[in-house]
Amino acid sequence: MEVTGTSEVPEGYDRASELKAFDESKAGVKGLVDAGVSIVPRMFIKPLNHDLRNRNPQLTTPVIDLHGLDSNPVRRKEIVEMVREASETWGFFSVVNHGIPESVLEEMMDGTSRFHELDNEVKKEFYTRDPMSNVIYTSNFDLYVDKSADWRDTLYCLMAPHPLHPQELPAICRGHNDGVQGANDEILELMSEGLKLNLNHLKDMDCGEGLAILCHYYPACPQPELTMGTTNHSDNDFLTILLQDQIGGLQILHHDQWVDVHPVPGALVINLGDLMQLLTNDKFKSVEHRVLANRRGPRVSVASFFSTFHLPLPKLYGPIMELLSEENPPKYRETTVRDYVIYFRSKGLDGTSALSHYKL
Repeated sequence: MEVTGTSEVPEGYDRASELKAFDESKAGVKGLVDAGVSIVPRMFIKPLNHDLRNRNPQLTTPVIDLHGLDSNPVRRKEIVEMVREASETWGFFSVVNHGIPESVLEEMMDGTSRFHELDNEVKKEFYTRDPMSNVIYTSNFDLYVDKSADWRDTLYCLMAPHPLHPQELPAICRGHNDGVQGANDEILELMSEGLKLNLNHLKDMDCGEGLAILCHYYPACPQPELTMGTTNHSDNDFLTILLQDQIGGLQILHHDQWVDVHPVPGALVINLGDLMQLLTNDKFKSVEHRVLANRRGPRVSVASFFSTFHLPLPKLYGPIMELLSEENPPKYRETTVRDYVIYFRSKGLDGTSALSHYKL
């Protein structure tokens, strides 16, 4: 079938059959590229007017240097203030001098590339659409929900709180959580201080208890103007720590304009999730972000999602009591982590926030 490059649906187009054939191939977007596609298949094409908001190249997201955090009390106060301001204003910021060796970061990225570039017969062992599996290789978790697919493949590995045996995991996932767990604990402490709470408040709420890593692979796209690497969305966790390569393409929505999150060598990108916005009663922001498709590629990123949705925990999360007052009443009803994620997944990456479903 010829792809015309427009949002018009060709007569006789059978989307269900195209999705089924793509899914059953278990080869992902990389399989299409390896097969030599020169036009984007219909199932990936976004409506021409799917997002007309402008990009603002003059703006850039904050970069925070953590040097001196634990050795200089004055410097720590400065860092706490920068984290607080970035969390309230942007919902995204990068940190450097975070303590994770550059060699570890490079191995995470190289391991992601190695997995996705394995022979497809090897990768098929991990291919599944069961969201409760501990290891998932797939393309577009919401393939059958969204109106158009994204130009991206993903390896998902559940890392904590109950680590799997190393032999259950692809090599990229083994030992990954050591450094990133420490970085997450540090950021949660800084955020707690920024909220004028006890240093361990967010950690004691189990905001860093669960960890899953998502190893994304964005193949080069022959017609990047027709599709997206990742459709605009906000994350359904407490906090995401992202490592991205130097190709770029990640953007956040800031004051209704798209702003590039420029790659900074050795930096970790900190992305506040929906559950953090809920906990802080909108004081900290979970913002929409997206990844553009690109003729260059593959683009590689590793996202560490901190959430306990795999555990059937009855614990309810709502706005933190210490942050509430008569002038600042709760804006959200309580929810379990699992219920929030189930609702998020049921609606897919449709460009709307799942938080609105929980507004009081």
